[in-house]
Amino acid sequence: MFSKLQRFDSRTFEELLSHYQVERELADRLRTASRQERRSLYGAVYDELYQRVPLHPQLTRKAFGDQAAKDLSKQLKFLQRFLSADITFLEVGAGDCALSFAVAQSVKKVYAIDVSGEITKGATQPSNFELILSDGVSIDLPANSIQMAYSNQLMEHLHPDDATEQLINIYRVLVPGGLYVCSTPNRLNGPHDISRHFDRVASGFHLHEYTMAELSNLFRRVGFSRVAAYLAGIYLEVPLIAVKTWEVLVDRIPGPLRQIAMRRLPFRLLLVTRLVGTK
Repeated sequence: MFSKLQRFDSRTFEELLSHYQVERELADRLRTASRQERRSLYGAVYDELYQRVPLHPQLTRKAFGDQAAKDLSKQLKFLQRFLSADITFLEVGAGDCALSFAVAQSVKKVYAIDVSGEITKGATQPSNFELILSDGVSIDLPANSIQMAYSNQLMEHLHPDDATEQLINIYRVLVPGGLYVCSTPNRLNGPHDISRHFDRVASGFHLHEYTMAELSNLFRRVGFSRVAAYLAGIYLEVPLIAVKTWEVLVDRIPGPLRQIAMRRLPFRLLLVTRLVGTK
């Protein structure tokens, strides 16, 4: 079903359909690939996506300067409560690295990890910034070297078999007491990738969308001593038991009705999209 355009996106139906067809084709390669094949495939399919879809929002978002700046400002507003001048910061799935570049002004060192360097080519990088290309799962940094890790719209892009492995790697590089701030769209008002315009279940590069109950349980299994949940948009910490109870109730609403209702205010804000794990 064709829906309203997402932020940073004013493309025609034909342009969206072309993007959808390319992304679904590439995503199916990841879904059917073996674990070993996926180690080299993440970077390859994203490079191919950006080459075949030149109007991809990740490539054109700078044209939407005001909205892009607002989105960046909202992320920084939340992260500032955890940042300080003496920490080493890691962004996993950094994309165009705009957030990492901004954080570099407030911390000692920033590492950005991504599977593709295509969209950062030619960018002027801060002196305390370093980009590391990854196979989509590994974190090529020493253990106990990072005070704060962050990912925005990343977990849903991982093959479900790889999600736990990457989370273990993030946990490994954090110092004791270090934080991992994870922002990911909630499955209960999805899908959130390009397939939202055409499907009722994510079929593009969102290989698995989560509820916060599912994700918090994964954090605990990996070893995080504390997991905190924050409501979308208003940065209010809420008890995980309340989050899990609300999600159970929402999940009982029939799919099409749930998607329509939960994408609207105020219900959209009640679905948690951000977890903070403490090692």
